[in-house]
Amino acid sequence: MSTLKKLLAIDVLAAAQQRIEWTFDTFQRIYISFSGGKDSTVMTHLVLDEAKRRGRKVGLLFVDLEAQYNLTIEHAGEIFGLYRDNIEPYWCALPLILRNAVSQFEPRWICWDSSKQEAWVRRPDALSITDPAHFPFFRVGMEFEEFVQEFGAWYSGGSECACFVGIRSDESLNRFRTLIMDRPRHSGHRWTARKSGGAWNVYPIYDWRTEDIWRFHAKTGLPYNRLYDRMYLAGLSIHQMRICQPYGDDQRKGLWLYQIIEPETWGRVVARVNGANQGAMYAHTRGNMSGNIRVSKPAGHTWQSFARLLLATMPEALRDHYANRIDTFLYWWAARGVTTIADEEDPKLENKAGKGRRPSWRRIAKCLLRNDYWAKGLSFSQLSSTDPASYNRLMTTRRKRWKEQVPQGKPIFAGRVNL
Repeated sequence: MSTLKKLLAIDVLAAAQQRIEWTFDTFQRIYISFSGGKDSTVMTHLVLDEAKRRGRKVGLLFVDLEAQYNLTIEHAGEIFGLYRDNIEPYWCALPLILRNAVSQFEPRWICWDSSKQEAWVRRPDALSITDPAHFPFFRVGMEFEEFVQEFGAWYSGGSECACFVGIRSDESLNRFRTLIMDRPRHSGHRWTARKSGGAWNVYPIYDWRTEDIWRFHAKTGLPYNRLYDRMYLAGLSIHQMRICQPYGDDQRKGLWLYQIIEPETWGRVVARVNGANQGAMYAHTRGNMSGNIRVSKPAGHTWQSFARLLLATMPEALRDHYANRIDTFLYWWAARGVTTIADEEDPKLENKAGKGRRPSWRRIAKCLLRNDYWAKGLSFSQLSSTDPASYNRLMTTRRKRWKEQVPQGKPIFAGRVNL
């Protein structure tokens, strides 16, 4: 499979419009995954322009995460109002589990938690779906990623449906990889991808550049999120601006903007999301405080003993979670003949992606310092099942099997028993 980009004979706007037209010709059920960001806003304008031209209605899904900028909420209301005649509105303000990379005591938090209404950052919008019983698939405490998958399967109703997603390959390596990796494609189109339950993702603006997004707004004058104006005034370039759940592993670096852009919202966020203020202070720093770039171990410690010390100081549930991840990491290497993990390796080999990367206790310690909940720094991805109890039972079974498979006298387990 080639990963080289090939130029088309048309501009990106015409290409996006052709992809959208094809989608309307192909699918009877269509919905838009709208976040309020610059990319999904442009895509939404394009899709709903086609819906108006054809006299059709499409679903418009907006997942309200509670602790967001008011400007984003205002923009979402503007879009829902502007296209009210051509949408089936799904403004969802439901109790979902979200990643919180700025706290070890609350590494995941629940937005719109009914038990904490007095602390909510704001009240749900009048358009919001707030009843957990509204969707038959919903359960309180679903992961955001689970919700959007299940929504697509539910919306399809057992038939094929299309979900428009506004991601661009230039945005990040992960998004580029999402678009080029081998997976089922509808009618051979690389800008489509199969979801669950008969739903297909469609990426009509995947080849747009950031400059194209703002050229579109300059020429059309259509509404966009005015939060970007504030970000520009705060000194960010157009390539640095992001609007997303701001407490994630990468997104936390932008927490400091809250204090500048919406200080009145920031005061409520600090009271609502554990660790938000500390994250704003230190997430962009280097060193042990945030686990970024270069880290150091205390005097008298090896990286292994430092990693165990970090585990021992964590809340019990979080300690068990990381121990499970580390045990799996160590077993994976032991099963491939590496039963003795080096305390540290050549940094180029520790940080190398893919084949040739080497394990070390420094990598493990850095993962813990970064509060890297899913241990992406150890080459993990997010779990498909997020129920801690079921995962712990699975790990108990795995450990019993691993003890039989790994040579005796080679301790590989990082679990609580060895702390």
